[in-house]
Amino acid sequence: MGESNSSNVPPGAPKAGWKLTIEDLFKNDLVRTFRRDFHDLYAFYLDRERREKLAAMGWLRRGIWLSAWLLKSMLLKLTPARQLLFILSVVFFFTPQITWDQGNLHFNLEARLLGFFIILLVLMLELKDKLLAKDELAVGRAVQMALLPDRAPEIPGWDVWLYTRPANDVGGDLVDYLDVGGGRTGLALGDVAGKGLGAALLMSKLQATLRALAPGARDLAGLGGQVNRIFCRDGLPNRFATLLYLELAAGGGGPVRLLNAGHLPPLAIRAAGVDTLAPVAAPLGVLIDETFTEQTIDLAPGELLLAYSDGLTEAHNIHNELYDDARLLALAPELHGLSAEAAGRRLLADVDRFAGEARARDDLSLILIRRM
Repeated sequence: MGESNSSNVPPGAPKAGWKLTIEDLFKNDLVRTFRRDFHDLYAFYLDRERREKLAAMGWLRRGIWLSAWLLKSMLLKLTPARQLLFILSVVFFFTPQITWDQGNLHFNLEARLLGFFIILLVLMLELKDKLLAKDELAVGRAVQMALLPDRAPEIPGWDVWLYTRPANDVGGDLVDYLDVGGGRTGLALGDVAGKGLGAALLMSKLQATLRALAPGARDLAGLGGQVNRIFCRDGLPNRFATLLYLELAAGGGGPVRLLNAGHLPPLAIRAAGVDTLAPVAAPLGVLIDETFTEQTIDLAPGELLLAYSDGLTEAHNIHNELYDDARLLALAPELHGLSAEAAGRRLLADVDRFAGEARARDDLSLILIRRM
């Protein structure tokens, strides 16, 4: 009878009937959500320097300074009119509530109620702004998803898998493929500096530029120069993009041709180990006269080429530890012999297990290529 009851208890449920233990409480999804939200709030309102100062304080002093810094940071993010309303609400809320008149006590609730309704008004205005922005981002996400491929290309002789996961509603990573003629297929993995709507708009520009120029490009070095000049001409200050562009020949013949403009070097995962190619040019939009170089990499049957954005190696957990290159290189040999999709899923599972409850801070994108 006891064994039957225990087998019906779902994972994460209390261990002894209805008695909730501290361990069970912290396994609860609701508690994990609150804990993650508090961590995000802490990271959003306090910069790294202030977080380091807090860590060096005692618990009492830390609580006082944390409350003051959070209040100040929150206040500075409001518009001037809402800052004034917020200050008025605090003044009204803490107005003395008890008065003495001819031997009788009088409780004055009007000031406190007025303070409550003012702060409620500020919250409603902030929520309105957020909902409007969220609606606009939802439309932007729908447009962005329509521009990105919904499936991997089918290239004779090659097994290809594409993946992208924005950190926010819209992302600044580009994952795309296109037929460039002559039995060749181009694959692009780009990463625009920053994230959010601004990065997404520049990502769309990079995608449109590549699709227009790649089919007519004589070589990849020339293609890099053309795209770079357009980004330097039309780009914004302090905005640039890294790009890894690869071309595959149908039938699996010949090496993988690639252009690397400041992007993380891809990994060639072989039975004997892991090889890398270093980037040989600056990102797009930095130097108008930058020289680009076409590189090649040979893959034997069964070998994998892994291209990724920095959202992979810079994935972090709640302790602000990074997944980093060392973990990726340690896992890479285990991906050999897997299909492109299976290797990608294995890698994502390892990153997600490491990140745990932490929210993603950057877009994560992958292209995996396996020679059949």
